[in-house]
Amino acid sequence: MNSSLYPGPFSSNNNSYDAAAKSLKSSAIGQPITRRSALALGTAMLCGSVAAQETSATAVEDRLEFLSPEKQLWQVGVKVMSAGSICEEIYATFPVPTNWPEQSVQVVDQNLSRYVDRWDTRDLLGGAKQVMVRMVNVPPNTASDALFTFEVTKSRIKGVGETNDLVVPEKLEREERIFLGSSPYIDPRHGKIRKIANELQATPEQTPWQQVEQIYDWVRDHVEYREGDIKSAVEALDDGHGDCEELTSLFVALCRAKRIPARMVWIPGHCYPEFMLHDAAGAPHWFPCQAAGTRQFGEMDEYKPILQKGDRFKVPEQKTVQRYVAEFCKVKARFKPDVTFVRELTDSE
Repeated sequence: MNSSLYPGPFSSNNNSYDAAAKSLKSSAIGQPITRRSALALGTAMLCGSVAAQETSATAVEDRLEFLSPEKQLWQVGVKVMSAGSICEEIYATFPVPTNWPEQSVQVVDQNLSRYVDRWDTRDLLGGAKQVMVRMVNVPPNTASDALFTFEVTKSRIKGVGETNDLVVPEKLEREERIFLGSSPYIDPRHGKIRKIANELQATPEQTPWQQVEQIYDWVRDHVEYREGDIKSAVEALDDGHGDCEELTSLFVALCRAKRIPARMVWIPGHCYPEFMLHDAAGAPHWFPCQAAGTRQFGEMDEYKPILQKGDRFKVPEQKTVQRYVAEFCKVKARFKPDVTFVRELTDSE
């Protein structure tokens, strides 16, 4: 494999993915793959959950209720149309939905062109899953696709548990510590962020839950929702306005400045934050809230699928830390092909 063309290895963080990937690669190289065998192997690889990183440290969720699940079919993948020359190699990556407590994902179909040499999945620390696809020797003026259809079952979230016993975490697991640090456009150590965080002093009567709610209300009261170009949490604070990304970033930054883990949740066309508190036994619980839009604190009335959770991702194909895991493509060809990434709703119940 040409390392200059393929910056990241075809690997996975989960042994079961590795086994499935090895089997699939062997089939791809040595013998034809039937649609049934490919779909079975693909399901094993694609439906493993990044949430497994989280589940190992999370107790059975008794503070939230998941209501009225709704099923949707989403097609995700990449389409390539070669130009006037052969495409010797095409390497593409794209994020795909995965399992979370409020969301289950199942692969129900896949369309892999004959020029797809191999594909694999990769979990990224922080809450994202990617598919990596390699196509080879695509003839001139020829289409080559790698498309997956997911059945996403998403539930509304309602808070039902006790909150008075929840506390700010004193000790975090390694994979949770990134939700206290800096990330692109979010700097909890900036002087202006720390100043606001210090001004939002808790009273002796306030619980940690009420302290987070105080941050939430402050952001919504002081930053007007207004669509525009992306900017940092500090810039939104200075301007007094921003869209869902800026309001979410500011809430996350203020939480982190007060040592409360928080992260961004990405759905199609929107994002919102989650924050973490521990119960009396030290078990972590993540709670959503809607920074922009209808007031929703500790609950979420949203059916769009979760694309990823987090805001600090180390992606092998990128030199810098990424706020959001985007699509990527690198091509070895004389003439540049037309590459289209697909993420579209095909059906819903």
